[in-house]
Amino acid sequence: MSNRIFIDTNIWVYLYARNAPVKSGRAKEIVSQNFESIIISSQVLGELYNVLTRKNIKPKPEARQIVLTILSNFHVTEIDTAKVIMALDISERYGYSYWDSLLIGTALHENCEILYSEDMQNLQIIESKTRIINPLY
Repeated sequence: MSNRIFIDTNIWVYLYARNAPVKSGRAKEIVSQNFESIIISSQVLGELYNVLTRKNIKPKPEARQIVLTILSNFHVTEIDTAKVIMALDISERYGYSYWDSLLIGTALHENCEILYSEDMQNLQIIESKTRIINPLY
């Protein structure tokens, strides 16, 4: 297994939110300590832009710049049919929502050792490959 990590949308949101300083600080630590190993999906980029703008965390031009900066600094993987099918299997097997299963499936497909998320079962190992860690626990 590699030392690649996948970071869920909620952690990226905390990176830019000002109303949760402890969580924001922890998100900054995760990104800075794992900068070279981070994998992000096009799904997460879309969700991040949506949350930043819908919850008025950042104005649209600033949110756009955040997404463009992430695009230029990290490995971005696209969602494809193989990942969709994997998400369906994960949803059935583990009971996660389709969208969470798509994140998990993408992390598995990209050989990520860790998936950081606040929304999933902490310390669960999926398919004996990817461990879900809630860094804000």
